[in-house]
Amino acid sequence: MKITQISVFIENTKGRLYDLCDTLGKKDINIKALTLAESPEFGIARIVVDKAGEAVKLLKENGFIASIAEIVAVEVSDKPGGLAAALKVLADNDINIEYMYGFVEKASDKALMVFKFEDIDKALDVLCRNGVSVVSKETIFCR
Repeated sequence: MKITQISVFIENTKGRLYDLCDTLGKKDINIKALTLAESPEFGIARIVVDKAGEAVKLLKENGFIASIAEIVAVEVSDKPGGLAAALKVLADNDINIEYMYGFVEKASDKALMVFKFEDIDKALDVLCRNGVSVVSKETIFCR
Protein backbone atom coordinates (compact mmCIF):
# COMPACT_ATOMS: atom_id res chain seq x y z
CA MET A 1 0.00 0.00 0.00
CA LYS A 2 1.36 3.39 -0.98
CA ILE A 3 1.24 6.21 1.52
CA THR A 4 1.41 9.93 0.76
CA GLN A 5 4.33 11.86 2.21
CA ILE A 6 4.86 15.60 2.03
CA SER A 7 8.32 17.08 1.57
CA VAL A 8 8.61 20.66 2.79
CA PHE A 9 11.60 22.91 2.13
CA ILE A 10 12.14 25.16 5.12
CA GLU A 11 14.75 27.76 5.90
CA ASN A 12 17.30 26.64 8.47
CA THR A 13 16.35 29.43 10.87
CA LYS A 14 15.19 29.49 14.45
CA GLY A 15 11.47 28.79 14.78
CA ARG A 16 10.79 27.72 11.20
CA LEU A 17 10.07 24.08 12.10
CA TYR A 18 7.72 25.38 14.77
CA ASP A 19 5.97 27.50 12.11
CA LEU A 20 5.46 24.39 9.97
CA CYS A 21 4.06 22.29 12.82
CA ASP A 22 1.95 25.14 14.20
CA THR A 23 0.42 25.85 10.78
CA LEU A 24 -0.70 22.24 10.48
CA GLY A 25 -1.82 21.94 14.10
CA LYS A 26 -4.05 25.00 13.92
CA LYS A 27 -6.00 23.29 11.11
CA ASP A 28 -6.25 19.97 12.99
CA ILE A 29 -3.82 18.16 10.70
CA ASN A 30 -2.03 15.40 12.61
CA ILE A 31 1.63 14.60 11.93
CA LYS A 32 2.13 10.84 12.18
CA ALA A 33 5.81 10.71 11.11
CA LEU A 34 8.49 13.34 10.59
CA THR A 35 12.12 13.40 9.63
CA LEU A 36 14.29 16.45 9.03
CA ALA A 37 17.42 16.66 6.89
CA GLU A 38 19.39 19.86 7.08
CA SER A 39 22.03 21.90 5.34
CA PRO A 40 23.44 25.24 6.47
CA GLU A 41 20.74 27.22 4.64
CA PHE A 42 17.63 25.05 4.44
CA GLY A 43 16.12 21.80 5.57
CA ILE A 44 13.77 19.23 4.11
CA ALA A 45 11.05 18.06 6.45
CA ARG A 46 9.41 14.86 5.29
CA ILE A 47 6.08 14.31 6.98
CA VAL A 48 3.20 11.85 6.93
CA VAL A 49 -0.07 13.49 7.92
CA ASP A 50 -3.70 12.44 8.10
CA LYS A 51 -4.90 15.01 5.49
CA ALA A 52 -2.13 15.25 2.88
CA GLY A 53 -3.99 17.20 0.19
CA GLU A 54 -5.30 19.75 2.65
CA ALA A 55 -1.87 20.03 4.26
CA VAL A 56 -0.05 20.77 0.99
CA LYS A 57 -2.57 23.44 0.04
CA LEU A 58 -2.35 25.02 3.50
CA LEU A 59 1.45 24.99 3.53
CA LYS A 60 1.68 26.60 0.09
CA GLU A 61 -0.82 29.28 1.16
CA ASN A 62 1.48 30.01 4.10
CA GLY A 63 4.66 30.43 2.07
CA PHE A 64 6.12 26.94 2.30
CA ILE A 65 7.42 25.00 -0.69
CA ALA A 66 5.78 21.57 -0.46
CA SER A 67 5.54 18.53 -2.71
CA ILE A 68 4.01 15.07 -2.51
CA ALA A 69 5.75 11.70 -2.88
CA GLU A 70 4.60 8.13 -2.46
CA ILE A 71 6.28 6.03 0.22
CA VAL A 72 5.86 2.60 1.78
CA ALA A 73 5.71 1.82 5.50
CA VAL A 74 7.02 -1.60 6.47
CA GLU A 75 6.94 -3.55 9.72
CA VAL A 76 10.26 -5.12 10.66
CA SER A 77 11.20 -7.23 13.65
CA ASP A 78 12.25 -4.99 16.52
CA LYS A 79 15.36 -7.00 17.32
CA PRO A 80 18.96 -7.07 16.13
CA GLY A 81 19.00 -7.89 12.42
CA GLY A 82 15.29 -7.16 11.90
CA LEU A 83 15.89 -4.26 9.55
CA ALA A 84 18.73 -6.10 7.82
CA ALA A 85 16.36 -8.96 6.92
CA ALA A 86 14.00 -6.57 5.11
CA LEU A 87 16.91 -4.78 3.43
CA LYS A 88 18.30 -8.12 2.19
CA VAL A 89 15.01 -8.85 0.39
CA LEU A 90 15.27 -5.48 -1.33
CA ALA A 91 18.98 -5.83 -2.18
CA ASP A 92 18.51 -9.38 -3.53
CA ASN A 93 15.82 -8.04 -5.87
CA ASP A 94 17.68 -4.94 -7.11
CA ILE A 95 15.37 -2.48 -5.34
CA ASN A 96 17.01 0.93 -4.89
CA ILE A 97 16.14 2.82 -1.70
CA GLU A 98 16.26 6.58 -2.19
CA TYR A 99 15.93 7.22 1.56
CA MET A 100 14.29 5.78 4.65
CA TYR A 101 13.49 6.73 8.22
CA GLY A 102 11.99 5.26 11.35
CA PHE A 103 8.36 5.79 12.19
CA VAL A 104 7.51 7.56 15.44
CA GLU A 105 4.53 5.45 16.54
CA LYS A 106 4.43 1.82 17.59
CA ALA A 107 1.43 -0.27 18.51
CA SER A 108 3.05 -3.69 18.39
CA ASP A 109 6.33 -5.44 18.96
CA LYS A 110 7.40 -4.47 15.44
CA ALA A 111 9.34 -1.39 14.38
CA LEU A 112 7.93 0.71 11.55
CA MET A 113 10.21 1.98 8.81
CA VAL A 114 9.31 4.36 5.98
CA PHE A 115 10.94 3.84 2.57
CA LYS A 116 11.08 5.95 -0.58
CA PHE A 117 11.93 3.71 -3.52
CA GLU A 118 13.13 4.44 -7.01
CA ASP A 119 10.46 2.03 -8.35
CA ILE A 120 7.68 1.85 -5.74
CA ASP A 121 5.49 -0.65 -7.61
CA LYS A 122 8.35 -3.11 -8.04
CA ALA A 123 9.32 -2.67 -4.39
CA LEU A 124 5.76 -3.36 -3.21
CA ASP A 125 5.61 -6.50 -5.34
CA VAL A 126 8.94 -7.79 -4.01
CA LEU A 127 8.09 -7.01 -0.38
CA CYS A 128 4.70 -8.73 -0.57
CA ARG A 129 6.03 -11.79 -2.42
CA ASN A 130 8.71 -12.19 0.25
CA GLY A 131 6.40 -11.94 3.24
CA VAL A 132 7.54 -8.50 4.42
CA SER A 133 4.63 -6.81 6.17
CA VAL A 134 3.63 -3.61 4.35
CA VAL A 135 1.52 -1.30 6.49
CA SER A 136 -1.65 0.25 5.12
CA LYS A 137 -2.57 3.90 5.36
CA GLU A 138 -5.59 2.89 7.43
CA THR A 139 -3.37 1.10 9.93
CA ILE A 140 -1.21 4.19 10.41
CA PHE A 141 -4.08 6.61 10.86
CA CYS A 142 -6.35 4.37 12.91
CA ARG A 143 -3.85 3.43 15.64
